[in-house]
Amino acid sequence: MSKLTPFMLLASTALFTACGQSGDEAGTAPQLLTIDGSSTVFPISEAMAEEYQLKTKTRVTVGASGTGGGFKKFCAGEIDITGASRNVKPTESEMCAANGVEMIELPVAFDGISVVIHPSNTWAKTLTVDQLKKIWEPGAQGVINNWNQIDPSFPDKKLSLFGPGVDSGTFDYFTKVINGETQASRGDYTASEDDNVLVHGVSTDEGALGYFGFAYYIENKGKINAVAIQNTDAEPVLPSKETIASGTYAPLSRAIFIYASKEASKRPEVSGFVDFYLGEGASLVEEVGYITLPEATAQEARDRYAAGTAQGEAI
Repeated sequence: MSKLTPFMLLASTALFTACGQSGDEAGTAPQLLTIDGSSTVFPISEAMAEEYQLKTKTRVTVGASGTGGGFKKFCAGEIDITGASRNVKPTESEMCAANGVEMIELPVAFDGISVVIHPSNTWAKTLTVDQLKKIWEPGAQGVINNWNQIDPSFPDKKLSLFGPGVDSGTFDYFTKVINGETQASRGDYTASEDDNVLVHGVSTDEGALGYFGFAYYIENKGKINAVAIQNTDAEPVLPSKETIASGTYAPLSRAIFIYASKEASKRPEVSGFVDFYLGEGASLVEEVGYITLPEATAQEARDRYAAGTAQGEAI
């Protein structure tokens, strides 16, 4: 099984070399497949790459430059597949079209953006959506600096914030559902496209609060605690495989995707990898901490890829 590793801290692109006899040893150059994009999707693609390389002579590179950064490379024709923790934006679709890059959108899993705190934080085990907005909205910059400004019952303790950077699809999704507008956020927080950096920040600061993908919370349970989110008048809900799959972890549950290049998909190593990703390899999704798609949705993705259909309805 593949796990989140500190390897992401060493470089923006992780290179995995096929096990067993290499293409060079067999007298032919190994086939190369390139993936980049979302740090949320990275653990799934990393696991898929490792397993696929055990089965084939394909060499797969997997990067994590963020959803926005991945689309820039993808639309420039620099990579074969990009991971995304949100649907493609119209401006990104236009950028790809201008460069003659056709894409196929493929949902691969469900995720729940996890709001997390330091284990010694005993006062903010539950936060409402309105409180999250009060913390993260643009007008909070330089204004909401202590926990007791969020709720008078909270201690007069410095608030330290950690979250994804502006190229992150997680940032886009969170700002839209919490603040009401994509990319509308205070800017005075520690931002990183590497979720391991955010985990470290929250786990070493008693006054910290952060958010990132569910798998990074599961991988680091004990170092950090999840906050139960109260949406409107509903009961507070913690992120879990069950609450994310059912949609009760609202509004922070979402689908995550890969986008494959139609031109690249003409190459057998690319089409074979995507088929593996959507089929035989789907069991790896839960192994790395995410939630598998319902079979009907998974079959729709497989049919879409086989037909080369660009996009379906937004999921």
